[in-house]
Amino acid sequence: MKLPDRQTVATDAKLLLIAIPVAIWTILPIYHMFLFAISRKDSAFSGNIWPSHPTFGNFVTVFKEQHYFLNHFWLQFWNSLFIAVMTGVLTLLIATAAAFAVSRLKVRGGRWVMNLALFTYFIPAAFLAVPMYRTMGLYGLLNSQWSLILAMVTIASPYAIWVLKQASDKLPYELDEAAVMDGATPVQLFRLVYLPLMMPSLVAIGIYALLLAWNEYLYAFLLLSKDTSITLPVALGNFLSADDSPWELLMATGFIYALPPAAIYYVFRRYMVGGLTAGAVKS
Repeated sequence: MKLPDRQTVATDAKLLLIAIPVAIWTILPIYHMFLFAISRKDSAFSGNIWPSHPTFGNFVTVFKEQHYFLNHFWLQFWNSLFIAVMTGVLTLLIATAAAFAVSRLKVRGGRWVMNLALFTYFIPAAFLAVPMYRTMGLYGLLNSQWSLILAMVTIASPYAIWVLKQASDKLPYELDEAAVMDGATPVQLFRLVYLPLMMPSLVAIGIYALLLAWNEYLYAFLLLSKDTSITLPVALGNFLSADDSPWELLMATGFIYALPPAAIYYVFRRYMVGGLTAGAVKS
């Protein structure tokens, strides 16, 4: 068996020296969140590496909504899920159609569309929160979940269009020409050629838009105010308004709220790392 040379060993060692601190730095906050979540109220700030009397009662309290801050936990969880999924779906519909029209159909003004899409990010999204609040008020959408969905789609779509357009440009145009010669219409070209080849990018952009809305706090705080319509991040912020904040319940709720994104990544990870045109043409 051939032994690795010194250069390979040195490279692996350097990677380990970088990877280990990064892994610790990433895992440490999650560990402390879980530590708080399984600690009792009187021992949450004990400073121990592991609680002396760990308990999963905090999770039971959250699941059963047994605290006045958790009266609408499941409804708020559903609100977050609905808003995130609708944001992902609408962003994909808009960005996919726009990228296909600009990249494959070569519509007039496509370059202007791309430039304007990037121009929107010259202004930070936080600066647009108050104008967005006024706009939603003028259209009577305040305290409606659709106001937050539309706001998130507005923020996510320009970046999604730009990314999908760049990915679409890498697809071989010979596939389009072959499909057109076989009599394919633009709709068939979009459905049978474009979408299958773009699937990894579509999954990545869909997850990006979904997580953007899932983690949003500022716009959700401004546009939604009813306890039955707010998202869970806003509800978690209410924990901090109490004089004696139930940190153990806050961490348990936050830990539960972090599980869906982790599950989404686990399910779709093979699409996210797949090649855009793997197997589409033979070299």
